[in-house]
Amino acid sequence: MGIIKLQNIRCYSFHGCLEEEARIGSDYRVDLEIKTDLRKSSITDDLADTVDYVHLNHIVVEEMNIRSKLLEQVGHRIITRIFHELAAVSRIKLAVSKLNPPIGGDVEAVTVELEEFRN
Repeated sequence: MGIIKLQNIRCYSFHGCLEEEARIGSDYRVDLEIKTDLRKSSITDDLADTVDYVHLNHIVVEEMNIRSKLLEQVGHRIITRIFHELAAVSRIKLAVSKLNPPIGGDVEAVTVELEEFRN
């Protein structure tokens, strides 16, 4: 088995419960870790034998562009789509962070972390 990580995927999105968040938007960071079998691709050196991290990044960016009130909902959509499109993925760990959230204090980020295993 093996792990593929995409770290610090940066997005500008419009998530949040406040109307101003829907209009103004905010910076977000996504960290993704997937578990898959890397034994074959480590021998064949063939992209078809692994999980393409370009595909993973594409899913994250597309789902981050769909507005949600809660980071939990965005994370759930990303995880569901990865499992649906990439059969070789057996586990997903995902962190979605809103940078400089409008919560009336000096907070660098608010992060929701999710972990799911394929059924």
